[in-house]
Amino acid sequence: MKLNVLDTSKNKTGEINLPVQFDEEVRPDLISRAVLALQSSKRQAYGAMPEAGKRASSTLSKRRRRYRGSYGHGISRTPRKILSRRGTRMYWVGAFAPNTRGGRRAHPPKAEKIVNKKINKKERRKAIRSGISATIIKDLVKNRGHIIPENFPFILDNKFEGLGKTQEILNALKAIGFEKELERVEKRNVRAGKGKLRGRKYKVKKGPLIVVSKDSTIMKAANNIPGINIIAVKDLNAEMLAPGEAPGRLTLWTAGSIKLLEEKKLFR
Repeated sequence: MKLNVLDTSKNKTGEINLPVQFDEEVRPDLISRAVLALQSSKRQAYGAMPEAGKRASSTLSKRRRRYRGSYGHGISRTPRKILSRRGTRMYWVGAFAPNTRGGRRAHPPKAEKIVNKKINKKERRKAIRSGISATIIKDLVKNRGHIIPENFPFILDNKFEGLGKTQEILNALKAIGFEKELERVEKRNVRAGKGKLRGRKYKVKKGPLIVVSKDSTIMKAANNIPGINIIAVKDLNAEMLAPGEAPGRLTLWTAGSIKLLEEKKLFR
């Protein structure tokens, strides 16, 4: 399959043949597994302290005439610890048992729980190839909610990698027909739930992914543009190509990244 190469002013500068990675069958099931495996590896283990709720001595005699025992006081036989006492009068508080004040939890989260999901190397590579081929299927890209120009898909000229200012990138994207897409990404919603209190108040939409041949100035310049990600072709993964397990992210490839994909036989 041949695609047109466009410069930053939307002028055609040539054509390029796509490598075999773009011919892969789209497999949403494999993409989903690869994304979940990647996300699970980022999770941090957490759990309750093993001794939580068990530090207090709460053994209580069940014998009839033991003055420190709770037998005969008309209260349940819940394990209790003595909070304070006045002579032979004890002031107990429930402890150790679940659902009592100062007690342990019945089934707390455990730090030793294994949350990592694994995927075979060949399956992971196939999932990435599947995500790559989905990026040039117009219907899949539209189904994700992206607003694309009529002449999509196309390849970007290598001059795009040399852009070093945020405004230059914005102007170039608007010139090639992504003005409405940038407006869509700018709108952000307040997150529901406790995440608002934890440094992630707003949900940012996923915009264009720009794939370049190597680390360049454009990466730093695009940091301030919401929703846009720029990545070197060798660092591609399933989550970048299909956020939320949905294939067909709007992806703009530079001519250099396509050449590298073919020469190095990446993800094959």
